[in-house]
This record gives sequence, structure tokens and C-alpha cells, in this order.
Amino acid sequence: MFTGIVRTMGKVVERSPHRFVIDTQGLLLSPGASLAVNGVCLTAAEVAGNRVQADLSTETLARTILGDLRPGDRVNLEPALRAGGEMGGHVLLGHVDTIGKVALIERRGEDVLLAIAFDPRYAVLVADKGSVGVDGISLTPFAVGEGSFRCAVVPYTWEQTNLSARRVGDRVNLEFDILAKYVRTWRDR
Repeated sequence: MFTGIVRTMGKVVERSPHRFVIDTQGLLLSPGASLAVNGVCLTAAEVAGNRVQADLSTETLARTILGDLRPGDRVNLEPALRAGGEMGGHVLLGHVDTIGKVALIERRGEDVLLAIAFDPRYAVLVADKGSVGVDGISLTPFAVGEGSFRCAVVPYTWEQTNLSARRVGDRVNLEFDILAKYVRTWRDR
């Protein structure tokens, strides 16, 4: 389980079709540990100093943007929440629901207005002033529509995550609120 509070940005060092190595910028991990990479829960298969190797399943490659990553790309990293740890953002599982696209990036004073477009069939899972994970970052959506929402990104989040490298048209991982998913499942049964 994760919180959507990115601890550091890492960098992809090596890449093969179903595996990559990330420089974790000093996060201390051990083999078998869970690590959210751009919001995707992965298992640290091998750890050597600051470098972590993770395997990518076919399902992960189909549902996320991790297959787009190349050496040199910066990624948002968050280690798994430990019992008694700070719960700063919202509950994220690292189970990406779909891929969205950056539709707008607009400076508003010191804040940045970010608009994300996504498959409208997921709109029922997004609540105005609820929670959404965008590349593993806990954000608060507003102006929610059929297949889009906006978020105001404060300067700290903009500068300390890979959002600052995003451009209009870029793909992002989206994880919708777990409570909304359970309510929808219960309602549909």
C-alpha cells in the first residue's frame, strides 16, 4: 500500500522488454520489497546499492506506461507504507486502472493547472474533490467531466516529481480511488 507522496525521483538505468533497472537515489530497499514506480507497484527483484531491478509482467506493460520508459527517464518513487508510517496523501495500491493523457498544463501564479483526459468509462470513479493517483502522485481532482478532470499542482509537488517534465499529449498512469471501486463493484453485483 502507498500514499501517493513521492519520496524521490529515480532514473531508469537499463531496460529490456520485461525488466528494468532504476537508480533509486538513495532509497533503502531490500530484495522482495514493494516499490511504486510512477504509481505502479513493483517488486524489487534484485538490489545492488542504489540500483533496483524490477520485472514487468505482460499485464503491467499493457495497463501502464512503464513500457514507454527508456534509460535516462526520471520516475516517481515511493516505498511501501510501513505500519505506523505517515499517511500523508490517500490510499493507493499501485494497481493502475488505465492510462490517461495530459490535456493541459497552464501556469496560474505559482500553481500549475493540470488537466488529464481518460477513457470516459472510468468517469464514475472520479469524484470532485476526491482523490486520484497520477503517475503515483496523490492529487485532488476538480472540474470532473466525462473523461477528464483538472488538478491544481502546488510548486513543491511540481518541482519534486516528474510532472515538471510532462508535456501536453504525454501519457500518465491513473489509479482511481479504491473506495469508489469497491462501491461500484458492490452496486453492480
